[in-house]
Amino acid sequence: MEAVIFVGLQGAGKSTFYKGRFFATHVRINLDMLKTRHRERRLVRACAETGQPFVVDNTNPSRGERAVYIRAAKDAGFRVVGYYFQSRVEDCKRRNDQRPPGEQVPLKGILGTAGRMELPSRDEGFDEMFYVRIDEASGFVTEGWADEVR
Repeated sequence: MEAVIFVGLQGAGKSTFYKGRFFATHVRINLDMLKTRHRERRLVRACAETGQPFVVDNTNPSRGERAVYIRAAKDAGFRVVGYYFQSRVEDCKRRNDQRPPGEQVPLKGILGTAGRMELPSRDEGFDEMFYVRIDEASGFVTEGWADEVR
């Protein structure tokens, strides 16, 4: 049983990474799709109660936001894995601008998330952590976590 928590700006590649890496094995929990925190909590609870692996595909910029999912997963005996999507605001803005108009996030939203971003750490309850970045060929590079500023 595994809970995966993504951390990263809008446009950092989180949803694309989910589709390529976890689509066939983990339920996707995404506030943009579910629309309310109530629905989101219900889906997290259902996954925890049934032992269904899940991915929280939200920005999760603060320790407090991540703690909700980590606590629920740990209480249900899940292993918790974190993926921090390294990105620059300029790159996220460029990728966001390439989205269909109805799916674009206002620049103000990206900047607001960047301003609230707290680097995740193992002491939050993660059992394993990774850095993810998009390389020059637009592919994902995943590296093991190092407790140092990158």
